[in-house]
Amino acid sequence: MKQKDQFDNLEKHTQWGIDVLEKFIKFVKERTEIELSYAKQLRNLSKKYQPKKNSKEEEEYRYTSARAFLATLNEMNDYAGQHEVISENMTSLITGELTRYVQELKQERKSHFHDGRKAQQHIETCWKQLEASKRRFERDCKEADRAQQYFEKMDADINVTKADVEKARQQAQLRHQMAEDSKAEYSSTLQKFNSEQHDHYYTHIPHIFQKIQEMEERRIVRIGESMKTFAEVDRQVIPIIGKCLDEITKAAESIDHKNDSQLVIEAFKSGFEPPGDVDFEDFTQPMKRTVSESSLSNSRADGKSEPKFGGKSKGKLWPFIKKNKSPKQQKEPLSHRFNEFMTSKPKIHCFRSLKRGLSLKLGAGPEDFSNLPPEQRRKKLQQKVDELNRDIQKEMDQRDALTKMKDVYIKNPQMGDAASVDHRLAELGQNIEKLRLEVQKFEGWLAEVEGRLSMRSEARRQSGLYEAQNPSAVNSCAQDRESSPDGSYTEEQSQETEMKVPATDFDDEFDDEEPLPTIGTCKALYTFEGQNEGTISVAEGEMLYVIEEDKGDGWTRIRRNEDEEGYVPTSYVEVYLDKNAKDVYKSLEKI
Repeated sequence: MKQKDQFDNLEKHTQWGIDVLEKFIKFVKERTEIELSYAKQLRNLSKKYQPKKNSKEEEEYRYTSARAFLATLNEMNDYAGQHEVISENMTSLITGELTRYVQELKQERKSHFHDGRKAQQHIETCWKQLEASKRRFERDCKEADRAQQYFEKMDADINVTKADVEKARQQAQLRHQMAEDSKAEYSSTLQKFNSEQHDHYYTHIPHIFQKIQEMEERRIVRIGESMKTFAEVDRQVIPIIGKCLDEITKAAESIDHKNDSQLVIEAFKSGFEPPGDVDFEDFTQPMKRTVSESSLSNSRADGKSEPKFGGKSKGKLWPFIKKNKSPKQQKEPLSHRFNEFMTSKPKIHCFRSLKRGLSLKLGAGPEDFSNLPPEQRRKKLQQKVDELNRDIQKEMDQRDALTKMKDVYIKNPQMGDAASVDHRLAELGQNIEKLRLEVQKFEGWLAEVEGRLSMRSEARRQSGLYEAQNPSAVNSCAQDRESSPDGSYTEEQSQETEMKVPATDFDDEFDDEEPLPTIGTCKALYTFEGQNEGTISVAEGEMLYVIEEDKGDGWTRIRRNEDEEGYVPTSYVEVYLDKNAKDVYKSLEKI
């Protein structure tokens, strides 16, 4: 009974050990799921911030800081891969192995306890046999004693016949013999039981307990090894994770602020020279024109006989602004001036000027990028030339491939008809010729821009030498760069660097066009100092004409007189639009 209790205790303990293993397996499995989920989230995060192909973001990665961020994203992707490795290794080395081991352990445990129960049942059977033999021996002994007592009683009784005495004597002898046989059987059974009991307690049960103990110790060792593997799997990826972190650190250290600043300078430098000093205007002599106005008038007068290269007068703020109206026209009522605008001959020129200005405002620049500053224009033209050359190379590669295919068809007619590729070869030839003409056109514009830039550099060098030699005689009449709030540009060259070229029909058409009509009036709410090119200074309370309302960029175009017009912040003025002029202006804008 005590033995049975011990088996029950061992059975409970070994079952608890298996439960511990299964609990550890479940823990590791959930850990692998967490690692996979974390790796997936890291990969999605890295992918989310990767630059889109053929997008503006790709241009940003020329800066070292952006490239360092891209390297960080790539390393985070590798970092996520290491967490996937952790999950895979834990699944194969721990979860899978322990699951198989638990199944084997359950089978072994079942076998051991089956043997134990079998041994227990055997010894119990032997004990029952011993008890039965003992009871039989005891019963036979009692029966023999009673038979002996009956024989002696019959033998002493004189009234009993001799036959009855003999019968009692034989019965007593039989009972004694049966008792002797029972005694012998009991003795044999006892010896056998003692032997079985000795083997049971000193051989079979210790052997079974030893196997159960070994099984339990293997289980304990196995779970310890699995825990070591659990830590080792993490330790194995630490060097690679450390390398990823080192690469992130290296990428951060590669950030060069000077280089990034230089890239910004190269990307946005305009090639214009800073404006010269502002001349002093002597208001004590109202009738005397200032030096700058005289030089401006001279430049306008000279422009008709000797036009400048890309010549634009200072009074023209934008490419689509043409000749100014006379003061008489400026003072006429708005409705009369607008009717005259719609019925007069120059309206076509004004309409063309208006459309050209609107196209620049909407960002649809000319093909030669002439609306950009010189340096930006040079870069755009160079990019266009490179792009066209790449297209030419692609077309030539296709032509070469088709030529080889045609040669193969000629040598092996069964493979195809050689004439079937002639049409495509002709198309490729035409495409290549068109692209080459485009390249020549853009290279011509590029050479023109580079020639201007080189002449400006030479002019600046000569001007510097002249100023060093004649500091008191130098008049700051540098080239100005005029920009509107929407980002379009015009160019004016100084008298020192201007080139005399023949006038073109395009310039004549430009000069014949009329300025934009006024569409209302406005009152300056605040004083605005128009220091940038394209803007105009206004004083608080001043009344001016509106020639172009705000297009959503925060600027309104106004005119003071025939020579002064420009942009002011919309929030600085209170606009009073003429309804009829505004409706017609909008209808023109939609055309």
